[in-house]
Amino acid sequence: MSLQPLMNTYNRLSVAFDHGEGAWIYDTDGNKYLDALCGIAVTGLGHAHPAVTKAISDQASRLIHCSNLYTVPLQEQLGEKLTSLSGMDNIFFCNSGAEANEAAIKLARRYGHQKGIDTPTIIVMENSFHGRTLATLSATGNRAAQAGFEPLVSGFVRVPYDDVEAIHQVAEKNPNVVAIFVEPVQGEGGVHIPAADYLNQLREICDQQEWLLMLDEVQTGNGRTGRYFAYQHNNILPDVVTTAKGLANGVPIGACLAHGAAAKLFTPGTHGTTFGGNPLACAAALAVVDTISAENLCQRAEQLGQYIVDQFRAQLGDAPYIRNIRGKGLMIGIELTEAGTELAVLAKVKGVLLNVTGGGRVVRMLPPLIMSQNEADLMINTVSQLIRVYAGDERSS
Repeated sequence: MSLQPLMNTYNRLSVAFDHGEGAWIYDTDGNKYLDALCGIAVTGLGHAHPAVTKAISDQASRLIHCSNLYTVPLQEQLGEKLTSLSGMDNIFFCNSGAEANEAAIKLARRYGHQKGIDTPTIIVMENSFHGRTLATLSATGNRAAQAGFEPLVSGFVRVPYDDVEAIHQVAEKNPNVVAIFVEPVQGEGGVHIPAADYLNQLREICDQQEWLLMLDEVQTGNGRTGRYFAYQHNNILPDVVTTAKGLANGVPIGACLAHGAAAKLFTPGTHGTTFGGNPLACAAALAVVDTISAENLCQRAEQLGQYIVDQFRAQLGDAPYIRNIRGKGLMIGIELTEAGTELAVLAKVKGVLLNVTGGGRVVRMLPPLIMSQNEADLMINTVSQLIRVYAGDERSS
């Protein structure tokens, strides 16, 4: 039996895309779809955004890549913008969220060793997702994703998400803890939003224990939650923050930002990358950062996201098959009482792209920051109707 040329790693839907414009994407047969997933929070400026298109085209005609053995001016420009926006001190550029999270884990371990801790340990959360490399998979709180890849990397202790008392209990029993690593909103886990002061309490614990507070903003960063970074809702500053997905609107790039003591841990030879922060990726990212700022898209995400959640609650909130409707900016999750994995296929048939996560019970939408009011209404009405039909609700007729 012959194998297909691509490894069998994805349960792909039966559609192939040819081009996109704004919030819309078109398949190879000419059918159009409202993209409410954005490549999983990647194309925050939508498809074929003119500023990003121009930046990529101009840079591709000049210089796509050069080694990090040399100065990369665009990398320095992007670093200055992101450190200014974030309040962090310095930054390491890589190619993906998993790589950014690997850098954060290495920072925590190096921090621990400099404190004389031989087996530094990082507190991570149940139901979390940090990537699919061995270290980030080990940090992830999803047993299904880990199965078959043992032995996992040691050095992690897991606690329930949004449970500060559990962290206090670990602090009392484990003197090797050096950091907390947490998502401000659990995206892949089902758009779980913690208590409003959760990050503030984690910051206090880390200050008391002399731990690093490390935030995985791979999905929540770049305006998605209504601030450039989600921690800015809490008026705190982490020691390490990672981001990737929406940073260059589809051109692969990741970033690990550090502050204070964490910003002094890496020295030449302790970490590196071949492709990370190359001129093409940085040119695209600079266009994204500038556009988000110029068009007030963080504020747009906060306002439109609240409108979308309010409308979903108005249409579905009292239905017995709905467990919860939640959102933070343009991260929206509708939790069902029973699994609804087929809804992604049904939505595609109706011309809307979304996915179902959180164990198959959470309909997740990550629409672009540039989505219009009319497009939002179309998404709300189409998805609400689909869920009602799927649940056999007589009101759907």
